[in-house]
Amino acid sequence: MVEIKIESDKAIFEVQNWDKLWSLRSRLEIPLAHITGVQLNPNKKLGWFQGLKLAGTGLPNIFRAGSFYQKGNLVFWDVHHPEKAIVINLLHELYGKLIIEVADPDAAVTLIKEAIS
Repeated sequence: MVEIKIESDKAIFEVQNWDKLWSLRSRLEIPLAHITGVQLNPNKKLGWFQGLKLAGTGLPNIFRAGSFYQKGNLVFWDVHHPEKAIVINLLHELYGKLIIEVADPDAAVTLIKEAIS
Protein backbone atom coordinates (compact mmCIF):
# COMPACT_ATOMS: atom_id res chain seq x y z
CA MET A 1 0.00 0.00 0.00
CA VAL A 2 1.06 3.58 -0.67
CA GLU A 3 0.26 6.77 1.23
CA ILE A 4 0.00 9.98 -0.79
CA LYS A 5 0.90 13.46 0.43
CA ILE A 6 0.87 16.72 -1.46
CA GLU A 7 3.64 19.13 -0.45
CA SER A 8 3.96 22.42 -2.25
CA ASP A 9 4.48 21.57 -5.93
CA LYS A 10 5.03 17.81 -5.65
CA ALA A 11 3.22 14.61 -4.80
CA ILE A 12 4.96 12.26 -2.41
CA PHE A 13 4.18 8.57 -2.58
CA GLU A 14 5.31 6.67 0.55
CA VAL A 15 5.48 2.89 0.13
CA GLN A 16 4.35 1.21 3.34
CA ASN A 17 5.55 -1.78 5.38
CA TRP A 18 6.88 -4.88 3.59
CA ASP A 19 6.04 -3.37 0.22
CA LYS A 20 9.26 -1.34 0.54
CA LEU A 21 11.16 -4.61 0.37
CA TRP A 22 9.06 -6.12 -2.43
CA SER A 23 9.12 -3.01 -4.63
CA LEU A 24 12.71 -1.98 -3.84
CA ARG A 25 11.40 1.55 -3.24
CA SER A 26 10.30 3.44 -0.16
CA ARG A 27 9.36 6.80 -1.62
CA LEU A 28 8.66 8.51 -4.92
CA GLU A 29 8.53 12.29 -5.32
CA ILE A 30 6.84 13.53 -8.48
CA PRO A 31 6.38 17.20 -9.45
CA LEU A 32 2.67 17.94 -9.85
CA ALA A 33 3.42 19.41 -13.29
CA HIS A 34 4.50 15.92 -14.42
CA ILE A 35 1.22 14.24 -13.45
CA THR A 36 -1.03 14.22 -16.52
CA GLY A 37 -3.94 12.27 -15.09
CA VAL A 38 -5.23 9.91 -12.45
CA GLN A 39 -8.06 7.40 -12.42
CA LEU A 40 -9.38 4.38 -10.62
CA ASN A 41 -7.83 1.13 -11.79
CA PRO A 42 -9.84 0.01 -14.83
CA ASN A 43 -8.28 -3.49 -14.70
CA LYS A 44 -9.48 -5.19 -11.53
CA LYS A 45 -7.19 -8.22 -12.00
CA LEU A 46 -3.45 -8.70 -11.65
CA GLY A 47 -3.28 -11.47 -14.25
CA TRP A 48 -0.35 -13.63 -15.25
CA PHE A 49 1.65 -11.35 -17.49
CA GLN A 50 1.40 -7.60 -17.68
CA GLY A 51 4.93 -6.66 -18.61
CA LEU A 52 8.52 -7.61 -18.00
CA LYS A 53 9.65 -7.39 -14.37
CA LEU A 54 12.85 -5.37 -14.10
CA ALA A 55 13.20 -4.89 -10.34
CA GLY A 56 10.76 -6.01 -7.70
CA THR A 57 8.39 -8.88 -7.03
CA GLY A 58 5.42 -10.29 -8.83
CA LEU A 59 3.28 -13.28 -7.95
CA PRO A 60 0.51 -13.80 -10.52
CA ASN A 61 -2.97 -13.11 -9.16
CA ILE A 62 -1.50 -12.33 -5.70
CA PHE A 63 0.51 -9.09 -5.85
CA ARG A 64 2.89 -7.02 -7.93
CA ALA A 65 5.45 -4.54 -6.60
CA GLY A 66 8.35 -2.83 -8.30
CA SER A 67 9.42 -1.70 -11.75
CA PHE A 68 7.94 -3.37 -14.82
CA TYR A 69 8.37 -2.67 -18.53
CA GLN A 70 4.94 -2.51 -20.19
CA LYS A 71 3.94 -1.36 -23.67
CA GLY A 72 7.04 0.77 -24.16
CA ASN A 73 7.00 2.39 -20.71
CA LEU A 74 8.49 1.77 -17.31
CA VAL A 75 5.64 1.32 -14.80
CA PHE A 76 5.88 1.30 -11.00
CA TRP A 77 3.47 -1.16 -9.34
CA ASP A 78 2.51 -1.68 -5.71
CA VAL A 79 -0.77 -3.61 -5.68
CA HIS A 80 -2.13 -6.47 -3.60
CA HIS A 81 -5.84 -5.67 -4.00
CA PRO A 82 -6.57 -4.36 -7.54
CA GLU A 83 -9.96 -2.98 -6.46
CA LYS A 84 -8.09 -0.46 -4.27
CA ALA A 85 -5.62 0.59 -6.97
CA ILE A 86 -5.32 3.85 -8.85
CA VAL A 87 -3.39 4.65 -12.03
CA ILE A 88 -1.33 7.84 -12.23
CA ASN A 89 -0.10 8.91 -15.66
CA LEU A 90 3.24 10.73 -15.77
CA LEU A 91 5.25 12.78 -18.23
CA HIS A 92 9.01 13.54 -18.11
CA GLU A 93 9.63 10.97 -15.37
CA LEU A 94 11.47 7.66 -15.11
CA TYR A 95 8.08 5.95 -14.89
CA GLY A 96 5.31 6.49 -17.41
CA LYS A 97 2.73 5.31 -14.87
CA LEU A 98 2.31 4.50 -11.23
CA ILE A 99 -0.19 1.75 -10.45
CA ILE A 100 -0.56 1.80 -6.70
CA GLU A 101 -2.88 0.49 -4.01
CA VAL A 102 -4.24 3.09 -1.61
CA ALA A 103 -6.55 2.90 1.42
CA ASP A 104 -9.29 5.01 -0.20
CA PRO A 105 -9.07 5.10 -4.02
CA ASP A 106 -11.80 7.71 -4.49
CA ALA A 107 -10.21 10.09 -1.99
CA ALA A 108 -6.74 9.59 -3.52
CA VAL A 109 -8.01 10.34 -7.04
CA THR A 110 -9.77 13.47 -5.78
CA LEU A 111 -6.67 14.62 -3.86
CA ILE A 112 -4.43 14.31 -6.91
CA LYS A 113 -6.95 15.82 -9.34
CA GLU A 114 -7.38 18.86 -7.09
CA ALA A 115 -3.62 19.23 -6.70
CA ILE A 116 -2.91 19.16 -10.45
CA SER A 117 -5.77 21.46 -11.47
